[in-house]
Amino acid sequence: MKFNDLQFNTHPSFPGDSCDHIHALTFFPNGYGVSVVRFSGSYGHEQGLYEVAVLQGTEDSYDLCYDTEVADDVIGYCNEQIVENIIKQVKSL
Repeated sequence: MKFNDLQFNTHPSFPGDSCDHIHALTFFPNGYGVSVVRFSGSYGHEQGLYEVAVLQGTEDSYDLCYDTEVADDVIGYCNEQIVENIIKQVKSL
């Protein structure tokens, strides 16, 4: 999956706010997914970078997952290439 395949929407915590408050979710058959965000307060926002979290579940019901080999917390300061690499790792779990 490429970065450009992500479908960004307005971040749910900032409805109707700036287009710079964005959020994308994607899930994989292995039961994991990623959340990619950029909003004031996210790590890297001021540099135009993204924050990524590993998720476990489905689009209808998920939780943040802090116990994978990919990450034990959110991953901040991600450019598009880093986001793609994280997605690849999560997809392979």
